[in-house]
Amino acid sequence: MELLLQPLERLGRRTVQAVGAVGYAAMLLVESVQLTLFGWRRGQPVRLRMIAEQMRQVGVDAIPIVCLLSLTIGVMLGIQFIAALREFGAEAQVVVAAGKSITREFGALITGIVVAGRTGSAYAARLGSMVVSQEVDALAVIGIEPVRYLVAPALIAMLVMMPTLTVLADVSALIGAGLYSAAPLQMSLDAYLIQTLEVLEPRDLWEGLSKSVVFAVLITLIGTSTGFSVTGGAEGVGRATTRAVVLSISALVVADMLFSFFLNR
Repeated sequence: MELLLQPLERLGRRTVQAVGAVGYAAMLLVESVQLTLFGWRRGQPVRLRMIAEQMRQVGVDAIPIVCLLSLTIGVMLGIQFIAALREFGAEAQVVVAAGKSITREFGALITGIVVAGRTGSAYAARLGSMVVSQEVDALAVIGIEPVRYLVAPALIAMLVMMPTLTVLADVSALIGAGLYSAAPLQMSLDAYLIQTLEVLEPRDLWEGLSKSVVFAVLITLIGTSTGFSVTGGAEGVGRATTRAVVLSISALVVADMLFSFFLNR
């Protein structure tokens, strides 16, 4: 009997922990929004300097790697679409296929994965180290809201920079697709990009940007909530960092699937 009850007990415990983690992340989101909008009334304003520093770390420092990976993905998509469409004699449709798949799907997803790996892990490691060294408790003792100081600037910066990085990723990926596809289509890169702009619709761009906003919230909340929940010293910080990256990327993929399902029915 115990052999049957133990798996159920573990499942129940994990379920309760998961629900608690989701609730804690939701609390961080609500408190961050409240402090951003009304923190100044309580003497806890969110400093623009802190937001600007987070924007540099989240966005500006990530531009080279995001653009490089997006360019590479664009070339890969061009190769795959040309090879697949050649079987049907429809190579010219690569412009539509690459343009819409990049702006709707791959630009936001690539950016989200890169930022989750860079910034989500950094949030978990930094906050985890502060929890272990009791710096978070020290902030509360001296009258500084930890959420206002550590979470709200990161959330605002992420909400601003994720769509910006997504646009840069779209442009880089489209250029990459054009660099490979222009020759088989017997056109110049300029002509390829002009034709791409002609077939794209505002909805294509807005679909990718809406995903990037949701991705920004998910990455920030998972990274910060995981960091605040660290226990076990330095080893716990390492586990939290790994957990933040895995959970963030998993959440992005699931959210992307849901977006694609409901927006393309």
